[in-house]
Amino acid sequence: MPPLRAAIIGYGMSHKIFHAPFLAALPSLFTLVGIVQRTPSSSNSAPNDYPHLTHWTSHTAMLADSTTDIDLVIVTSSPDAHYDQVRASLLAGKHVVCEKPFVPTSTEALDLAQLATDHGLILTVFQNRRWDSDFLTLRRILDEGTLGRLVDMDTRFDRWRIEPPTAATATWKFKQSGASGAIYDLGTHLLDQLVVLFGMPERVTGFFKNNRVYTEEGTGGEMGGDSFTVHLHYDSRGLTATAATTVASCTTEQVRYAVRGDKGSYVKWNTDVQEDQLKAGMKPGDEEFGLDKGLGMLTTIGEGGKMERKEVKADDPPVTYTAFYRAVHAAVVGEGENPVPAEPVAKVLKLIEIIKESAKEGRTLAVRV
Repeated sequence: MPPLRAAIIGYGMSHKIFHAPFLAALPSLFTLVGIVQRTPSSSNSAPNDYPHLTHWTSHTAMLADSTTDIDLVIVTSSPDAHYDQVRASLLAGKHVVCEKPFVPTSTEALDLAQLATDHGLILTVFQNRRWDSDFLTLRRILDEGTLGRLVDMDTRFDRWRIEPPTAATATWKFKQSGASGAIYDLGTHLLDQLVVLFGMPERVTGFFKNNRVYTEEGTGGEMGGDSFTVHLHYDSRGLTATAATTVASCTTEQVRYAVRGDKGSYVKWNTDVQEDQLKAGMKPGDEEFGLDKGLGMLTTIGEGGKMERKEVKADDPPVTYTAFYRAVHAAVVGEGENPVPAEPVAKVLKLIEIIKESAKEGRTLAVRV
């Protein structure tokens, strides 16, 4: 079977870091045939960087081009453009991978999910952090039952980025739009992982905050918050899971997970290494790519009630985000399941909508989806 012919919409960091390298790492499965870049510039030009590919300045021009015979469209543009671009691609008979956050609303997500089903197409969302080494290690620990009955869990993406963006550097994450702020950026990862682990909670309590001091109009001070804390109440489990992030965490060892059960606890510091490695120029398949050497500590109750501590190492070799694109190929050719269907992602977006309402009203709200 020949490789799937792929085109990517967008030529920013998402294209360069999270998608193109993995297509290139799987030449027997994918061939990149073209790129949509709305406004190439002297410092950032897809036509200059990829002169052998086909180039378009709009997704409509790409979809109208009958010469490229595209099988798969990968959408890496800003979230507010996702709905129109995904919808048009599905209507043109293309399978689609869409970056997160998927779309601004759960209603739009369900509409696109139904459209893909109606046309017999694969629509998958790039929730890549399901393939983080630390998340896979956590899943293994939970599956083994080492911690016993869970009572409390913290999952965090904390950073020291206290300087606010300027009007020139502000991205979609800081714009006042349908899907902006930390809850749609890092929050979609944290909440997606929790829903994968435990399903939807019964109740939520949300708090949004700007921990930076914003002085320039339109750079983020008007949005939902650059930091947040969300409590997910799994009342039937007796579990409270907290998802949080802040831009004002001045430490060299950021806590990633802290999980507590009635038989033990697990703490992991710092995040998966793949993003930083890709930014530094490493490629999937390079030696030690994706290998998480970060510290994870498991504490359990041993003989005589004494606490016993041991370091937990991530899997070696690591799974890496390559597994996502292998699964996409298998789903498209009918040899596997969709790795991240749109319907469960719509539930996470609905959860965010309830969290936003909770933060606005200052009270805990029931989750009904």
